Amino acid sequence: MATSFYCSSAIHTQHQVNVSFGSKNPLQNVKNLIKSFGIPSKSCSPHVSLQQGNWVKLICGASFEDVVDIRNLSLVYTLAGGKDAKLIIVDCIDCAADPSVINAVNEGIETAREIVSIRRPWVMISVNDDEDLHFRKAEFDPEDCPSDCSRPCENVCPANAISFERENSTMEVPFGSYQKAKPKMQGGVITERCYGCGRCFPVCPYDKIREITYVRDAMATAELLKTNDVDAVEIHTSGRQTNLFKELWDDLANSVKYLRLVAVSLPDTGDATISTMNQMYAIMEPHLSCFNLWQLDGRPMSGDIGRGATRESIAFAVRVAASSERPPGFLQLAGGTNVHTVDGLKKRGLFRTHITCAEPNHLQSLIVGIAYGGYARKIVGRVLSSMGSENGVTGIECHAEHLLKALKEALHLVGSVKSYNHPDGMQR
Repeated sequence: MATSFYCSSAIHTQHQVNVSFGSKNPLQNVKNLIKSFGIPSKSCSPHVSLQQGNWVKLICGASFEDVVDIRNLSLVYTLAGGKDAKLIIVDCIDCAADPSVINAVNEGIETAREIVSIRRPWVMISVNDDEDLHFRKAEFDPEDCPSDCSRPCENVCPANAISFERENSTMEVPFGSYQKAKPKMQGGVITERCYGCGRCFPVCPYDKIREITYVRDAMATAELLKTNDVDAVEIHTSGRQTNLFKELWDDLANSVKYLRLVAVSLPDTGDATISTMNQMYAIMEPHLSCFNLWQLDGRPMSGDIGRGATRESIAFAVRVAASSERPPGFLQLAGGTNVHTVDGLKKRGLFRTHITCAEPNHLQSLIVGIAYGGYARKIVGRVLSSMGSENGVTGIECHAEHLLKALKEALHLVGSVKSYNHPDGMQR
């Protein structure tokens, strides 16, 4: 599978540049690098990972729409080592409910499968029933910014989504039969890279940055769920009321029969959490014909901040797991998850304990998995940024040295959940 990116930049060149993804020349070198990791082969499908308590999900971001990064992130987190190469690093890749983004995820997965023979992770799309932090963008007019501003917004942005360069650029990104044209960027917020973390809002000394919120179209999402490119859906809800959740579910109900998993992402609403979960499960249950999962979103979009960010997600998990009245379904952490999360779960006795292979309605397991978002993107993103600076828009499989670095970062994070040896020889 070869996908081409066509770029025209007023700064770099006036001519069209064709950068081809899927070049076969470096693939043998990449295969040799992957084999050198020496990770034991573990053939395990995503649904078995849920039952065994070692489920891992990569969150590309409900609002993150940079198809180049998403494609390369999906490739890296799909790849793994071992002589038989049957181990999946992640079991699921969660992305925006946008056709071009879904195609980018699947392009990354399929390119990884061309490199080594591996199972396919599930592809999940995210939708919301109301205003939600994950479904917003920042916006401001750089022309309104004072010339002597120190630009703290640019420094604090974890997605490199703010730029003051006056660059006119367009990029046509073909994925199969679908093309997405990236908009011209005149400085300010790069819309497709912003994922709504909100860190720029309070640091602007002139209060120039605005918040734009949106709700994904339910009927368009329902059509996406019927395609072979999507395996799961995640509904983000505030947990404050269920009427909007019911409206969304009613719109999606006829499409969920095509899925392998339905997830609900909700914040900690204190004493009302379990009651709300039961109300939502009662709404879903008549049309639920697949696995269901509750994503406990402790501290949204904060995993890249540091060790302390994961405390809220673990505290949330402790309260929900302790309840005997919680509804059926798997429990998975998100929001503030990073390399410290597994150790925190172990200290609270929540990681891979009381695991059974029973049906979801009879699970005795506590936390069956972890979703990594901002932290997972950050550690691999550093490699992608370096590669982009040196080579421009390109596929990471065409640059074996960068791919090796990215894989080591990914394995270091995910290895503690999957329980295999990190490439440096240290048991994770």
